[in-house]
Amino acid sequence: MASPSPVLGPQAPARAGWLVLLIIGAAQFMVVLDGTVVNVALPAIEKDLGFAGSDLQWVINAYVLAFGGLLLLGGRLTDVIAGRTVFLAGLVLFCLASLACGLATSPGMLLAARAVQGVGGALLSPAGLSLVTRAFTGARRDVALGVWGAIAGVAGAAGVLLGGFLTDGPGWPWIFYINLFVGTLVFPGVVLRIPRTAASGTARLDLPGATLITLALVALVLAVVRSEDDGWTAPTVLTGFFSSAVLLAGFVLLERRVHQPLVPLTVFRLRNLAIGNAVNLLLGVVMLATFFLLTLYLQQVHGDSAREAGVAYLPLAVAIMLTSAVCSQLLPRTGPRPLLIAGALLLSGSLFWFAQLEVDSSVGTYFIAPSVVWGAGMGLAAVAALSAATQDLGGEGESGLASGLVNTTLQIGGAIGLAALSTFAFDRLDDRLARHQPYPVALLDGLTFALRIAAAVALAAAALALAVTRPGTARTPVEAAAVRPGA
Repeated sequence: MASPSPVLGPQAPARAGWLVLLIIGAAQFMVVLDGTVVNVALPAIEKDLGFAGSDLQWVINAYVLAFGGLLLLGGRLTDVIAGRTVFLAGLVLFCLASLACGLATSPGMLLAARAVQGVGGALLSPAGLSLVTRAFTGARRDVALGVWGAIAGVAGAAGVLLGGFLTDGPGWPWIFYINLFVGTLVFPGVVLRIPRTAASGTARLDLPGATLITLALVALVLAVVRSEDDGWTAPTVLTGFFSSAVLLAGFVLLERRVHQPLVPLTVFRLRNLAIGNAVNLLLGVVMLATFFLLTLYLQQVHGDSAREAGVAYLPLAVAIMLTSAVCSQLLPRTGPRPLLIAGALLLSGSLFWFAQLEVDSSVGTYFIAPSVVWGAGMGLAAVAALSAATQDLGGEGESGLASGLVNTTLQIGGAIGLAALSTFAFDRLDDRLARHQPYPVALLDGLTFALRIAAAVALAAAALALAVTRPGTARTPVEAAAVRPGA
């Protein structure tokens, strides 16, 4: 076992710890940003590369699918190998794939590069969160997790903002080239500020389990995505759902038998971990789909340019940053439960407000104002859900599992939410077009219908959050057994 790191650990100087958070947070910002930065660039990408309209969603889904499907494997690799090594490998892979995205000359080349980006993100993101949870303890960890939670929401909004300026400026390839600048700053920072640590001598990688859960998640998301074109009862869609269920059942059976499982199923005895990840899944459903739906409204209904659409998200990003900071300060005193409930209720209310949009609505009243409420809700809920989902794990050999779980639930929720809510929106659009409604009116009807469903999902998250308990100071014997391999 390596000696305690002079930078990462309970005795780490405060300044060194925050510097590590800054370095790793920049990489996490880049990873989350790439989930939304392409939204406003899609029309330009469609025109330049010759995408069919029905295939355009794969520019987003290829990334999210690879990212979400491999996060558990990335989290476990973090525990088995070493967080620093996995982080650097993911960073290099992500940046090389970003370069390939910008240089793409065909739809196939772009989609393949986006998938590789997702693989890099699946290594980088859980390794980064693992390093953060090891770098801080006590109240400082709550503040650090507050910053980390804020990164996800701010990066989502910033992705749309930057996507608009870069698409209208130097061109859509620059939404990918910008990652190279971030990578060249982060890589030397990690090498210089985060020391090497030895890999665990006893941990083993559960490759069969990793394969089964990855295939199960991919089959599930593919089935939801295909439902947009084929319908929910089509043989291809039903086969995808059935395959996912069989693979998931096989994963559960395998994890009960192996000595060192990818995910010790007993960890779900930890109430806050289970509830926190379930709420996180619902937040993922709401977050990615909201950006997609509202961007369609701004550009295709309201008639805004890519740059104007991006600027409209600025108040939302500011609201997320401010409320995330407030949440991280309140967590040590209140625990995650009240903040999580309040955040989810604000999200639900703002989404119902968005659902009142009209073709010629005032942007200030019906977009900016609910955006601030949405940002406040997401800032509270994302940080509180992250705290609840990780507070019972984070020790030696556990931080990768905790970060893998919380990142997986968020990303898989995002993939499912984007596919499902866009399906509801476009099915409604087709129905209204069949009734000879003008396209903007028909699209608006589909978008507001999907936003109402998203509001109901956020309300369900608030109800689920009622089950979160205030964190204790020590594990019970049952909780301690829950995180031991083979328990």
